[in-house]
Amino acid sequence: MQKKIKWGVLGTADIAKKAIIPAINEAENSEVIAVASRSLERAEDYAAEMNISKAYSSYEELLIDREVDAIYNPLPVSMHAQWSIKAAEKGKSVLCEKPLALNSAEVKNMIRVFADKNLLLSEALMYRYHPLTEKFLSLMKNGVIGKVQTMQSYFTVNITNPADIRFKKETGGGALLDLGVYCVSILRYMAGEEPLTVKGLARLNEDGVDTSFAGVLKFPSYIGSFNCSLTAQFSCGYSVFGSMGIMVVEYGGMVPWPGEEFTIKLWRKGNYEEIFIPAANHYRLMVEDFNNAILNGTAVRFSIKDTLNNTNVIDALYA
Repeated sequence: MQKKIKWGVLGTADIAKKAIIPAINEAENSEVIAVASRSLERAEDYAAEMNISKAYSSYEELLIDREVDAIYNPLPVSMHAQWSIKAAEKGKSVLCEKPLALNSAEVKNMIRVFADKNLLLSEALMYRYHPLTEKFLSLMKNGVIGKVQTMQSYFTVNITNPADIRFKKETGGGALLDLGVYCVSILRYMAGEEPLTVKGLARLNEDGVDTSFAGVLKFPSYIGSFNCSLTAQFSCGYSVFGSMGIMVVEYGGMVPWPGEEFTIKLWRKGNYEEIFIPAANHYRLMVEDFNNAILNGTAVRFSIKDTLNNTNVIDALYA
């Protein structure tokens, strides 16, 4: 019988509760066995709600649990590098929430540590596993809209709580790090190449955190643009414009929820078509890919080098 990967979760984040923990437990080859918080009461309440057998009052306690094989790290961005590296030092592979770290220097250090320990490190950009993304790229590469000229992406949310950590510099806040990481990733993924030059514009709050950000990426073969905001009504999608047509994915395309169905809208030579994409749990697909890489010694579908390249672009946009 194939071994199951036993997971521990750092913190009690909503994304873990709503998406990652269910995905780990639904996967054929894994289960969550431990959660840690800085409050034992919070950890125990969370563990009881999520049917997790072990609750710890510190992250350190969880990391020394010999039963735990892998760690999911959904802590604030400013803590991603520190606690992922601590996990590696205790022999744990890590699936870390996006963005992997604050900047490329931190990412490079994380890559070095995990390589030295021969452990797996991966960024949880789950949209890449969804059949929606795969179908869109397949249509694009097969020339359905002719030669692609430009592409765009966007991701906006309206956060009304001024105390939210995404508005704080010390926790790694900002629209580009929180949302633009998706926008840059999908543009690079669609282009299949790295940008030669980038330009960025930001609206900053009183603490110097970008609440809205717009960027342009010049690839060898294309021009890509994006916008993201922490203070605008929710929207999330991408589109490509070709010599013979246009393809569009609207409202949630980079964060499709498990159970949601999607439609790719296609205008080609004056004709309109909708291409139906059935629901899928891309969180589970991501987790199973991670599990299989550990169990079989294979590579995950999306390399840590791709994460570094994405972070390099974000650094350049901030610069």
